[in-house]
Amino acid sequence: MSAPPVSVIMRAKNSDWVIGQALAGLYSQSFRDFELLVVDSGSTDRTLEIVRAYPHRLIEIEAGDYYPGKVLNLAIEQARGGLIVFLNSDAVPLGPHTLARLLAAFDDPEVVGAFARQLPRPEAESWVRRDYALSFPASGEAPPWMGLSLPLAAIRKDTWRRHPFYTDAWGSEDTEWGIWAKRQGLKIRYVPQATVMHSHNYTLRQIYGRRFIEGEADAFIYRDRDGIARMFTRYVASVGRDVAWHVRCGDWLGLAKSPVRRAVYQWAYYKGHKLGERRIAEGDDDAGIGQRTVLSRYEK
Repeated sequence: MSAPPVSVIMRAKNSDWVIGQALAGLYSQSFRDFELLVVDSGSTDRTLEIVRAYPHRLIEIEAGDYYPGKVLNLAIEQARGGLIVFLNSDAVPLGPHTLARLLAAFDDPEVVGAFARQLPRPEAESWVRRDYALSFPASGEAPPWMGLSLPLAAIRKDTWRRHPFYTDAWGSEDTEWGIWAKRQGLKIRYVPQATVMHSHNYTLRQIYGRRFIEGEADAFIYRDRDGIARMFTRYVASVGRDVAWHVRCGDWLGLAKSPVRRAVYQWAYYKGHKLGERRIAEGDDDAGIGQRTVLSRYEK
């Protein structure tokens, strides 16, 4: 049997509330010449039972071994396709041509990566909707800070061999890869016609974990320094944008929550960034603090 041109990698853990929708959407695509690799990191719910209803190869790892860059590199090594598609287990393709539209970006031989537009879930809070509208516009280019976004994205395996996903920090492996590609003069394409439903109404605890690892990762990606003054400037600017958005939407509860939410958002980023700066200075290659910081806030 010849190798399929495309390998789809789906990471999962306790995703039974949504993975069935993601898989149904994937296997309803007009483009079907792919293999599916599912990487499960210790599911204890019905996730694997649901996965068994679809053709796939399963890679199982221990929960404590889950480091995104490391896990992705492991899965890509086992993938047979020349194009690697990443689809989160909580990202639901919208429409039968989503995958075909994403892959069409690679008709340009200079394109090494592409990512889809993400639309928030119906229950998404208004601040989440605003952030997604800014990050994933309906047309044109994505903002410069969006290097790559893996809920639905694709890369060339040959290019990945030149630069595997980094493992210096626990998070932002997609951002680092996309920024690396752009620094090399390689093309990353945003495909707004390819859409998935994907969003989270994070609690304050989850916001802290997510932003902590983003701050740590940015220290490694940009090799810059953060400080209290920069943090305060970001805080004031983000609250100001929230005020304008919530007033326009008439979301008074969201407006009342904004100062605390953004304080957690910016403080966590600052603390993570300072950890990254310290690790770089000391040559510390242990990303375990970031892992524990985020996962402890997601475990139920």
